[in-house]
Amino acid sequence: MKRCIVLGKPNVGKTLLVLGLADYMKVKDIDISFVDPGGVGYSRKYPIDVAIRELVGALPHQTKCLQSLTLEFRAGKGKKTVELIDTTGLIEQIHDDPLTRKAMAQTLSAIRGAQIVIHVIDAHQAGQASLSSQLTETDLDTQLAAFAGPRGGYCIVANKMDLPGAKRGLSRIRRSFTGYKVIPVSAATRDGLKEVRRHVLCNL
Repeated sequence: MKRCIVLGKPNVGKTLLVLGLADYMKVKDIDISFVDPGGVGYSRKYPIDVAIRELVGALPHQTKCLQSLTLEFRAGKGKKTVELIDTTGLIEQIHDDPLTRKAMAQTLSAIRGAQIVIHVIDAHQAGQASLSSQLTETDLDTQLAAFAGPRGGYCIVANKMDLPGAKRGLSRIRRSFTGYKVIPVSAATRDGLKEVRRHVLCNL
């Protein structure tokens, strides 16, 4: 079974994207496996609406470990499965909290074991940034694209397309990440998840 990791900065909508994709695929109850940075794991079964209510939040770094679920894709007359992995948000600075630092290190380590990478960027926030500002080689999103992009199975999800300024943000993301697949999505409204599903399926 292939692994698909969802990564990006804090509060870009990674957890809602993962759960929203399960919801889009008509999954009613999901088993989520949690593995903390120390390797201790457990699992819990949720109705999809409860998972969204309990795991999605506005605070940064609400996700502090790897959270994974298995999705089943129809492929011709058969089926293929993928482990979809939600991760701790990454930042450029050294976080004050040692547990959060360990969780971010866990995210970076997990990238190497994934065959599919979904890199989430907040299109709304990109649209609010100064028009004169440009992404540089030291920007975290640029570094993630350079690291994960050549591995294959990589795409960028420009999330929060339902919010003001997101179309402008999408244009900026596409200009900054030429050569990479960019999928406009609203995880909140489920718009664009058909294309995300197609990307995952094509790489299984």
